[in-house]
Amino acid sequence: MSYRTSRRDLLKHGLMIAAATGVAPVLGASSGTSLSFAEYRSYDALGLAQLVRNRDVSAMELLELAIARSEAVNPQINYLVEELYAFARQAISAGLPQGPFTGVPFVLKDLGMALKGTVTTNGSRFFSDARSDYTSTVVERYQQAGLVIFGKTASPEFGGTPTTESILFGDTRNPWDLSRSTGGSSGGSAAAVAAGVLPLANGTDGGGSIRIPASCCGLFGMKPSRGRVPSGPRKLSSIMSVIHALSRSVRDSAALLDASRGAEPGQTTIAPRPDGSYLDAVSVAPKALRIGLITTPITHSPVDPQCSKAAADAAKLCESLGHPVQEIELPIDPREFFASTRIIMGTDTVVRVVNRERQLGRKATENDLEPVIWQRYQSSRGYSAEQFSEAVRGVEKATRQIALLQRDFDVLLSPTLAAPPAKLGKLSLNQDTAAFEKEAINVSAFTMLYNATGQPAMSVPLHWTPEGLPVGVMFAGRYGEEGLLFQLAGQLEQASPWFKKIPPL
Repeated sequence: MSYRTSRRDLLKHGLMIAAATGVAPVLGASSGTSLSFAEYRSYDALGLAQLVRNRDVSAMELLELAIARSEAVNPQINYLVEELYAFARQAISAGLPQGPFTGVPFVLKDLGMALKGTVTTNGSRFFSDARSDYTSTVVERYQQAGLVIFGKTASPEFGGTPTTESILFGDTRNPWDLSRSTGGSSGGSAAAVAAGVLPLANGTDGGGSIRIPASCCGLFGMKPSRGRVPSGPRKLSSIMSVIHALSRSVRDSAALLDASRGAEPGQTTIAPRPDGSYLDAVSVAPKALRIGLITTPITHSPVDPQCSKAAADAAKLCESLGHPVQEIELPIDPREFFASTRIIMGTDTVVRVVNRERQLGRKATENDLEPVIWQRYQSSRGYSAEQFSEAVRGVEKATRQIALLQRDFDVLLSPTLAAPPAKLGKLSLNQDTAAFEKEAINVSAFTMLYNATGQPAMSVPLHWTPEGLPVGVMFAGRYGEEGLLFQLAGQLEQASPWFKKIPPL
């Protein structure tokens, strides 16, 4: 199925649906008719792009709707850290490329995403005036796909915590409950999508940073395989981190990965070429999958009953769809695993800070970095080459262990998180480091494994607590098998739709 989606296809996927107000949009309305916000929100990104192609609405009208919604909700949720409204209007006026998302509003995460002439703070006071003189390869691909970038979204400092709170920008609040976290580190993007500012937003994932906020905000979040999406040409490379997005519909995520995947010059880790289009995969029911159900995280720490229920109910749903499920245990030594990932991520922090010190011509001080990051920087500076090499071997060992496990299981199923969205402040980087580390590891106990192994993994919004808080369920595939996950996600989306579920913001 190409991006030139027909009305029949929109209806087939259940994506042209009424918003909570009950106002149903009509594809093919008379030219020049503006959408109401309720109508705007009832389309996914591909649906909006179809309206632009049909000339039922203009790209400028969509942008102004997104900006108006952003202005209305940002004072409550605090998701936007850099306005690029003039940049977006100029891009439309200059003429947009023809692509799958032409005319659709879009935002970039304020972490590692370079757009020439704009600031990327990485959520840090130490980078508060770090203006880019180039554009990231993946951002260029977003622009070539026709997306209209109009802002940058909040992230915690260096993406170093599973919440989106920072001294520089303050707290980003969850549209489902303003006293709670959006998750992190792509929490600004998640808040924007959940609040209806736009249907699709950029994210990155180094320990769960797409899947965690997807779970907290009731969204679909796919972490692609390592090497699937380019991170250059100058971004700090990482064993753990990948780039993609958070969305309300599965097919938006698939189509964006189609548009952004593929190696760039000089890239050395390259994911296997997919058999076909990810967008096409969404509408293909998978064969009977052997699913391994994981109920205990690597940490062996407690799991909230609502998260356990979410995974158990998802297992029953999968079985009803013809996929046998078997409960299994992870063959991973938690001490060895977390010792390895701590060294690798700590080393990334040191390299990031040292490079910035060279740019500024001065040393970082305790006032430049948040308390937890400052302590992480200080403690990680002493790692030796031998320690780093052993850490890489530890990650490679975990990768092999999971690959061997998946000879018997096509997909691994678990809760995305060990608890529903946390109260703001619980996971802040502005606190005692020892207390923070224990809480943060427990939160990301399910997600971080697949950053280490490089496998694709997705959080699917299949459960809400009695209090109305979203709880995601995670599915991980073998390395390079995003297509299989998109097949399963499309099937789950039809069996248990979530698109109409929106927060009462």
